[in-house]
Amino acid sequence: MKNLQEKTAIIIGATGLVGSHILQLLLSDERYSKVLVFHRRSTGVSHPKLTEHIINFDAIEDWKELLVGNELYSALGTTIKQAGSQEAQWTIDYDYQFEVAKAAAQIGVESYALVSSIGATAETGNFYLKMKGQLDEEVQELGFKKTLIVRPSFLKGERIESRFLEKIGITAAELFTKIPGLKKYKPIHAKQVAQALINGLNDSDSKTMYEGDEVFGLSGK
Repeated sequence: MKNLQEKTAIIIGATGLVGSHILQLLLSDERYSKVLVFHRRSTGVSHPKLTEHIINFDAIEDWKELLVGNELYSALGTTIKQAGSQEAQWTIDYDYQFEVAKAAAQIGVESYALVSSIGATAETGNFYLKMKGQLDEEVQELGFKKTLIVRPSFLKGERIESRFLEKIGITAAELFTKIPGLKKYKPIHAKQVAQALINGLNDSDSKTMYEGDEVFGLSGK
């Protein structure tokens, strides 16, 4: 039986809102002795457990053999505004995440956790929710021993870039989710989502999909 102190976690998207919290939580978690980050730029974090690989997601064949560990946390994502087009956003949010997950499964990573979105479904005309839903479906077919997908509502937390409309949406959601039947849309802090992912992969009884307010329970808060 593998010593829990020897677990290695892999993260993509470690500089993002949720990913940065995943990184910090894993570095402070005694169950993990190594944390590997694959990203386009450095996190700026220095820690004895941390190894950074600055990579090109378009050239995964050049570095996929480095995806060796026990768990993969996938929190990569962008917006259409940042990406410049739907096609570019699909490449980052879907293609990159799927290709990394596929490579990790082939190499032998046992557990996989993905940050998705509330309402994600491949059966919709909404571009964003369709993209997220299709990825959710596809990664479940890759053969990981454990797959965990969380679909949070609005994410709270400090972002590098300002999102004025998102802040308005969060404020409104805090109010209307007090109405019976709308609780699942309650905004959640990114750190709670990160903790939910780690808790889920370390809980043998956790299910595959957690949506909306279910993520609060998995986070332990």
